[in-house]
Amino acid sequence: MADNKSERILFLTGKLAEKRLHKILGSMQPVEFSYEVRNIGISVAALMTAQMIMRRISDVNGADRIIVPGLCRGNLSKTSEYLGIPVIRGTEDLKDLPVFFGRDCKPPDLSRYDVMIFAEITDAPMISIDKMLIRADRYKSDGADVIDIGCLPDTPFPHLEETVQALHAAGYKVSVDSLEDEELLRGGRAGADYLLSLKESTLWIADEVGSVPILISDQHGDLDSLFRTIEQFAKKNRPFIADSILDPIHFGFSDSIIRYYQLRQRFPDIDIMMGIGNLTELTEADTTGINAVLFGLISELHITSVLATEVSPHTRSAVREADKARRMMFAAREENSLPKGLDSSLLTTHARKPYPYSKTEIEELAQEIRDPSYRVQITEEGIYVYNRDGIISGQNPFELFASLDLLQDDAPHAFYMGVELAKAQIAWQLGKRYNQDEELDWGAAMPPVKQKQKESVAKSAHNLKDRNMDTTSIYKEEGSTLRASKKKRRNKKRAS
Repeated sequence: MADNKSERILFLTGKLAEKRLHKILGSMQPVEFSYEVRNIGISVAALMTAQMIMRRISDVNGADRIIVPGLCRGNLSKTSEYLGIPVIRGTEDLKDLPVFFGRDCKPPDLSRYDVMIFAEITDAPMISIDKMLIRADRYKSDGADVIDIGCLPDTPFPHLEETVQALHAAGYKVSVDSLEDEELLRGGRAGADYLLSLKESTLWIADEVGSVPILISDQHGDLDSLFRTIEQFAKKNRPFIADSILDPIHFGFSDSIIRYYQLRQRFPDIDIMMGIGNLTELTEADTTGINAVLFGLISELHITSVLATEVSPHTRSAVREADKARRMMFAAREENSLPKGLDSSLLTTHARKPYPYSKTEIEELAQEIRDPSYRVQITEEGIYVYNRDGIISGQNPFELFASLDLLQDDAPHAFYMGVELAKAQIAWQLGKRYNQDEELDWGAAMPPVKQKQKESVAKSAHNLKDRNMDTTSIYKEEGSTLRASKKKRRNKKRAS
């Protein structure tokens, strides 16, 4: 490449990916940078580590920064310090490089949002304070800003005050949600930050406590009543939140959306809440899509708070989804863009680009393999397994497994291939992205996997797969399956 560009980038890769990397970079022309592609002497680029880079790279040849494979493990900040230029991870898949550079190498900023999440503990009177603290901790880790104590009709709540105080002592903001005036008073006097909900006939409660009220209409759907309540309370010069109530589908859903629109038109600057449980809980559909659409509406109307619940088992990740949705919609609105290409957390069962390689490309790659380790990939047509001895394809893991040349006494390797083929089948059936040795990405439907846990899974997988490779080139520690395989071989030698 000519060096007349403003920036020079050094791409590090492995033998098998080198040709494809050149091809993809060539397809991106013209680009605003010059570049060099360098194979650092390993076959599989995904096995690259920060330590390996420091051992094998001494001359950066005038590069301003280095881009390494997205699966490269280790502390790259130390590598950057050692080489004197930034070293950053690129994409996990080479075909995503154009998108990577289309964003100027800057991931979208998903740190910002303008919607508070109230996460309701709906059965609070029935559970102990210790259990509420455990639930509150999970909600907070999933993104909740306020823990809502849900009271129940005709159900005594003797430990209400103690609950508010315990949650406050643990550092949570607290709201009390009740239909009973007495419980709202008790919650407010105990120090609740918010009360759900006050209306025209119960505004007097706000004079007794310092909690921020969520204001609703006296009669459900009566906007005039809500407007009067807002105007009356606004004279107190105290903060408040208004809620015109979201109704379930076929029970006023469309009209309730119109009410939110009219509320925002009438009061452009007030804080508004939307309780999203009437849709997520009462619709038998994956909540990720429901939350995505709802938060699009919430973003357009500048609604500032949501009340989320996780009562039905199918809503068990609703709070986490709400957190992802508010960040994505905020970023899209700030960029004046569609909510697309920013974050895939709400794509749980499908992927935008599930099949990065075609059958032809996989067959070309298979011809370059010179070792016995099996590679597994998927296309729209099915699952492909290949090594130096050839390639097979199919859609049924049982049929594929029968065609593999696995030693009868190598249970760990057989177990590994069974797991990988099962993951590949799930990904192919659903249209998800599959990467060998990596967990399937279920987005916001699953709690975030800590990096150490993620690496532990990958360690076992890589070591099982690469038993016949030079172990000095593998950066991961031995997994349990590899240790089992080695132990079995040692015992056989001793017995013989």
